Amino acid sequence: MMVADMNKLEQAARVSMSGFQDADPQPAPRSSHLPFRLGAVALLAAVALTAALQLF
Repeated sequence: MMVADMNKLEQAARVSMSGFQDADPQPAPRSSHLPFRLGAVALLAAVALTAALQLF
């Protein structure tokens, strides 16, 4: 195989693989709001439990 053929194959491989590679990968979402969400869920659960106990 000649060098020119190898270069063509390499270029074709790069073009075909370019669809599978992200040029600009997205950063992972930050979980800094997780403690606030857990606190909000706990607060809502406490309010619902208190309201349920008041009804009985």
